[in-house]
Amino acid sequence: MNSRLSIPVYCFGEILWDVLPDGPQPGGAPFNVSYHLTKLKVPAGLISRIGDDENGRKLEALVDQWDVKKHLLQTDPEHDTSQVLAKIDAEKNEVSYEIVFPVAWDFIELNAQTIASVKEADYFVYGSLVARNDVSRNTLLQLLDHAKFKVLDINLRPPFFEWDLLELLLGKADLLKVNKAELDLVQEMLGVSYKTETEQVNFIKEKFNIREVIVTKGEHGASYYTKDNEYHTGGVPVKVSDTIGSGDSFLATVIANHYFKESPGIILKKAVAMGSFIAGKKGGCPSYDLSEYQEFYKKAQS
Repeated sequence: MNSRLSIPVYCFGEILWDVLPDGPQPGGAPFNVSYHLTKLKVPAGLISRIGDDENGRKLEALVDQWDVKKHLLQTDPEHDTSQVLAKIDAEKNEVSYEIVFPVAWDFIELNAQTIASVKEADYFVYGSLVARNDVSRNTLLQLLDHAKFKVLDINLRPPFFEWDLLELLLGKADLLKVNKAELDLVQEMLGVSYKTETEQVNFIKEKFNIREVIVTKGEHGASYYTKDNEYHTGGVPVKVSDTIGSGDSFLATVIANHYFKESPGIILKKAVAMGSFIAGKKGGCPSYDLSEYQEFYKKAQS
């Protein structure tokens, strides 16, 4: 991997500290996805921005330690490294977030090196949260014009989403990951009321010309809609530690196995197993060996 242009996946967006009741954890969906891709033996680069501060230096050290490619990670001389106040509802296994604005990743700049890297990559992963500020939004929209296969994980965090912008981002996606609540919200915003998930997904696929849609359902598993088929798999039971980063590890597993040319049914099973595996651990980027996950997956299929 000497050539920076040979990195197959770039993740664009947030890198931050999740400030939890028992201390800070590194996070941000794009950072989490790139971490898990690296664990799955798919080199991944992060396009983001940190502050010129202690929090930023600590994050950069972790990026190095975890072998996420950092040549497109920018340092902002004015804005602070992002922190998010995360609150965990143990009864519902849900996490709510208070996201500080503005922060360094709101100001990701466009440059020739970033454009060249994204052009050469097989996958470009993005979300809607990073587009809340015009600087990062404009960078994202220009990079989307250069990307080969665009993966959108919509991350609807009130008050940081505008429907017009979300429509624009949906229109760029080749693969869309949503949870059931987000799917219902998108349908509501579009002014339609289809009763079945298949009808909802088919409408969105046709309206935005999206090739593939994945709907996640937490402990109930997930569904994968391709051009001609749909695949469904149930959840994998696990004693939940917290659900932070579970969806990001799921998406990383989808992308990795898409890259390895696995079949959609296998991709879905492996991704659901990974989501459960990570939910059984603490934080969005827990320490684990690939063999540990593979053993978990094998048991889940038996």
